[in-house]
Amino acid sequence: MASTSSVDAPKPAPWKATFLEHLDKMDSPEFVFSSLHAAPAGSPTPYVPRARYCIFRGFWAELPENKHNEAPMNDRVYESEMPTFTSDVRMMKIPEIFSSSAGHAEKKEQTQGSGGGGPVEAVWWVKDTKTQWRIKGQAFIIAPDIEEDTDQSKQSSGVRTVKSELGSRMRIVKPEGQDNWSWSKELTAHFGNNSPGLRGSFRAPPPGRKTSEPYDDKNLKLGTKVEDLDDPVARKNFRLVVIKPDEVESVDLSDPEKSRRQSYIFDSKTGEWSHEELWP
Repeated sequence: MASTSSVDAPKPAPWKATFLEHLDKMDSPEFVFSSLHAAPAGSPTPYVPRARYCIFRGFWAELPENKHNEAPMNDRVYESEMPTFTSDVRMMKIPEIFSSSAGHAEKKEQTQGSGGGGPVEAVWWVKDTKTQWRIKGQAFIIAPDIEEDTDQSKQSSGVRTVKSELGSRMRIVKPEGQDNWSWSKELTAHFGNNSPGLRGSFRAPPPGRKTSEPYDDKNLKLGTKVEDLDDPVARKNFRLVVIKPDEVESVDLSDPEKSRRQSYIFDSKTGEWSHEELWP
């Protein structure tokens, strides 16, 4: 793996253990993911909000064990507090993450590889604990180009950005395994972590396009099941999204007389999380 961009490793997040404990109580760790969509011409603001439900797939570099996942797995060399979820490159959230980033991607070809960095929010409501969790930060896309050429000087700016930004928040827990840890293996492991039916969704007709318009009906079909971890069509469309959090809040509403909001803010200079207790 390329070296991280931070000299000092970030400190463990004080909210992580409770967050995972709460999510374990959910039948499915679904959350609302919000990004920024370019506003129509003439609008008073350059962006408008977009929200949809996604499923938490674990923290980056900490993919949970799954007996049904036949993909090769990296050793647990790193740990982080960066939530992940999967998406299709043809979905609107991908260009939104690119276009609202510092790079301001405008062309489709600029959104097909790794990169991004746009501002996002993710919100979970844990019914059993009556707690709302909100994570604010930047989202980065990991695409098939993440490790096409391990020579860093030949990698795209998007790949370099992803490795630098995410690498700065990855803590080493097994130093002797760093040389064998692979970004592309981690991406394939996330693909394998999906069921054959969900993998097949990446071979579905183009999302959001009119059914009356022509498409590649030889390779794209609803209800497809994909067993091959290297299926060229599905892998071309598969993306992993990683949220790099800057702020985390939890609001405990379990007792109206004792409700509190816990606020955590990451300091990139010290690598530490500050904490304040607020009124809900």
